[in-house]
Amino acid sequence: MLEATQLLANTYKSAIDRLVNHLDQQFDSAVDMMLRSTGQVIVCGMGKSGLFGQKISSTLASTGTPSIFLHPAEALHGDLGRVRSNDVLVLISNSGETEEIIRLLPAFERIGISSIAFTGNMSSSLARHCHVVLDISVDREACPLNLAPTTSGLTTLVMGDALAIALMEKRGFKVEDFAATHPGGALGKRLLTRVTDQMITEKLPFVDGDERMSSAIVTMTEGRLGIALVGTADRLEGIITDGDLRRAIGDQVDFQQVKARDLMSPSPLSIMPEAKMAEAEAKMQEARVQCLIVMDNQHHVCGVVQIFQPVT
Repeated sequence: MLEATQLLANTYKSAIDRLVNHLDQQFDSAVDMMLRSTGQVIVCGMGKSGLFGQKISSTLASTGTPSIFLHPAEALHGDLGRVRSNDVLVLISNSGETEEIIRLLPAFERIGISSIAFTGNMSSSLARHCHVVLDISVDREACPLNLAPTTSGLTTLVMGDALAIALMEKRGFKVEDFAATHPGGALGKRLLTRVTDQMITEKLPFVDGDERMSSAIVTMTEGRLGIALVGTADRLEGIITDGDLRRAIGDQVDFQQVKARDLMSPSPLSIMPEAKMAEAEAKMQEARVQCLIVMDNQHHVCGVVQIFQPVT
């Protein structure tokens, strides 16, 4: 099994090397064509090529290039109405002779739509009729019968991803743009959610600077944030953390005698309420802390934000 896996990996590596070596000006032309389009990229393929095409279309759409998948058989029975002259077609056929695709070519030409071919046969009917032709040919399929679209499937997907990445770079597609197209995922929530949406505002553990630590510890425990805020919301003097308590215990500090002000850190890490949670998390991870004090422009304490949820 190990030898078979190594053989497969080597076959795939050779296919990608071949793909890179065959890249030429046609790739740049495909990118420019997509950039100039005022419509969407319509990806079309039959069978396994159709499945690969659906993935390519999805990747384009989620990275800033509007795209839909068009099933060629359905296009022959009405779905051709989805296609407009300002769109760009990506037609996928390894042989370049897929019947359902070839039957659509006259209709596409009547519409006047720009077209890009993904094919392994540069002299095929598909290649002759498309404006741009991208070579996805392989020496052989990884399938032992040299039949199932394995290696050619890989080169198809790699070519699609290469176009998507090139378009991202040309468009200046940023992390915030990615988050906007993924609002339901964990990444999107992290990048779109602001501190004010996640901060804790109720029953914040404020203690007076002259309060004995034996009493301040009770407030810290009840607050369940692992901190005590020394001062008031309008005038924060400092912060006491669990780490401060551990160090004080190691120094054999008498909590019945020492005051909160004596143990506090006078310059706690803070963040603005309008900041994004991704920024807050990065700041906490860099400082190796679990909490940040949320403060506005007037240095008023608005709340506390933390990486981990309070212990219940």
